[in-house]
Formats: sequence, structure tokens, C-alpha cells
Amino acid sequence: MQPPRARLVLVHGTRVSGIQWAAHRRWLEPEFEVITPDLPRHGRSVDIPFTMATAVETVARAVESAPDGIPVVLAGHSLGGYVAMTYASQHSEHLAGLVLIGSTAVPKGPGAAVYRALGWATEAAGPERMTRFNDRILSRISPPEVAGPIRSEGYYFTDIPTMWAEVMAGGRPELLGTVTCPVLIVHGTLDQVAINSRQYAAHARDCRVRTIHRGSHLMPLTHPWKTSAIIAEFAREVTSGVTRG
Repeated sequence: MQPPRARLVLVHGTRVSGIQWAAHRRWLEPEFEVITPDLPRHGRSVDIPFTMATAVETVARAVESAPDGIPVVLAGHSLGGYVAMTYASQHSEHLAGLVLIGSTAVPKGPGAAVYRALGWATEAAGPERMTRFNDRILSRISPPEVAGPIRSEGYYFTDIPTMWAEVMAGGRPELLGTVTCPVLIVHGTLDQVAINSRQYAAHARDCRVRTIHRGSHLMPLTHPWKTSAIIAEFAREVTSGVTRG
């Protein structure tokens, strides 16, 4: 049996865990080894306080444990994208590529308003109402193979405002200026958190931008097959003949 082409580390957004990528894993394996870590305050890491430092440590373990000779592509959605970007800004020598999905709103001005609204809405509604709301939305926008595992595991609401405060403190386009590996920015035509994609792309040394038609901020949930296909295509491109350093 041939070894995988590369390790894909897929980092989830807020309120869910690595289970967000359960259906994607089935489509991407066995060509790729797929690792889906749980960020602090989510999934198996629910008891770990969230800071950007603890989140980056989680990603570092997933990336840097790859076997020698296996290149790594890191992809993050929403909150996970900002964590992935922060890790890559410090350690891109470990990466063959970086994918940012719905993670390109500058965290000041209108972008900051989006993040604050996410935190305030979650706090104001409370866990029970937010769970019912999330279940209704998922049943409408996601195919059963995506929605089912997420709904079965449940959602995570602790420290949401803290998480977005951490993003607002440092998740700026300038982070990409120190990233030496290729970068792929993915956004949807209906993505309300893609308002500054051009600014992020302009700071990256080697960047591509892909747009999912009628994709919202929740592209991995609403357009899962397309999102997986884009990640796989990029990973094939950047890992052809590449070994992990």
C-alpha cells in the first residue's frame, strides 16, 4: 500500500469540533492522511482554555507529528483559518501549503463588528436556544452526511467572545507576509466574512484565490464536496515532488 501523498490538517470553526470534517475525511482519504484536531474549548479539548497560543500549540502538534518525508498542507475554516494563519506566520517551514476558508475579514472596523456580533449573539441566546438554532440551520443547509455527525456530537459555546477577541487582537493580513509556502484563499460569493480577501492576498508572497459560487461563510458545510475538491487540487499542486522539512 502506497503512503499518503500528504498530510492534510483541517482546522474547524467555532462552536463545532473536528467532527466538522467527518464527511470530508471520507472523500479525501486514502489519497491523503487527514488530521482534524479539536481547538481549545471544543471537542476533546473542551477543558483547555482558549488563547491564540494554546490554539497554535494544538495545530503545531498536528502538523509537526507528520512522518519524515510526508509534506503537510494546513487548512482552516473561520476561526480555524485565523489560527492556521497565525501558526503559518511563525512556522511555515513545516508546511507545503496553507488554505484559508472564510477567514479574510480584517479584525477592525466592519470586520470587527462581524466578530463581536458572533460573540454577543451566542452569549445572549444561551446554549439551549443556540443548539436549537444550529440544528435547524444545519438541517437546511447541509447534506445529512455532514450535518449528522455534528448534531450527534453537539456544539461548544464556552468563551466564544474570548476566541474572537483573540482574533481581533492579531488576525491581520500582515501575518501572511512572513508565510513562505503557497497560500490558497477560498471564499464564497455570499460569504459575509470575506470582505477583505484582496488585502490578505496582497500580503501573501505566493497566493491563489478560489471562489465558490453561492457559497456562504459556512462553505465546508454547505458545499462540502466542492470545498474538499478545492483543498485536494491545491494539495496535489503544492506537494508534487515536495518533502517535509
